[in-house]
Amino acid sequence: MLVTKKSRIQGVGLFSDRPIRARQKIGEYTGERISVAEGRRRAKGKRRIAIVEVSNRLALDGDVNGGPFRFINHSCQPNTFTRTAYGRMEFYALRNIKAHEELTCDYRPSMHEGQMPCKCGAPTCTEFV
Repeated sequence: MLVTKKSRIQGVGLFSDRPIRARQKIGEYTGERISVAEGRRRAKGKRRIAIVEVSNRLALDGDVNGGPFRFINHSCQPNTFTRTAYGRMEFYALRNIKAHEELTCDYRPSMHEGQMPCKCGAPTCTEFV
């Protein structure tokens, strides 16, 4: 159902090979379970960060044993949203998504602290993530 390939937004992106209905669960972010402090240490100085904080104490590093959601790119007009609870992060369709459409989410707030230029190209783009 999910495919990684070249993205018009940045590098590699995550795409669906079939339509997805609005509000449908798409999948779960996976990776090495680490402390938030360790996640922030690993993220320092990196341009591409695949670490998400899922609680005040727990983070997931998608670059270590991670799945395809580590390739989901940011957009100021995303087509997915996330739910974070119980040390997990799940992705859901914000609206109907067409087959072969790139999946995107709004990263904010992020470890980039508004300093990374945004390349999403959305009409409502805020220019930084």
